[in-house]
Amino acid sequence: MQHEPAARSPHLRTRQAGGYTVLEFAGEIDILAAAEIQPRLDEVTAGPGPRVVIDLTDVEFFDCSGLRLLYRARRRVLDQGGRIHLVCTHPLTLRVLRLTGLHKLLPPCSTLEAALGRPEAASGTL
Repeated sequence: MQHEPAARSPHLRTRQAGGYTVLEFAGEIDILAAAEIQPRLDEVTAGPGPRVVIDLTDVEFFDCSGLRLLYRARRRVLDQGGRIHLVCTHPLTLRVLRLTGLHKLLPPCSTLEAALGRPEAASGTL
């Protein structure tokens, strides 16, 4: 697995794995962190057929700003004919995903390996 040089945010690390760009969110994903993450997320989801995994394994706090990032990433990837998967195991973050219905649109996997093994992007509707 290759790592890209110099992370642009302490809340985000980007790397390549299994033909996907993996965006590893970390720490507290609030409005300030989201502002730091969004430009990189937009860069990764631009162009035809992006293949993206968003990994929330190292997230300690996740608010509506983080949800907006996930919705944005999903929309951009699917609009470009790409694939997107989510990794999440934190009980409180999973609860937020369930309460908002996002778990139906972007079903969380428990590991990166499971996400990389999924054949298609989640594209359900609420």
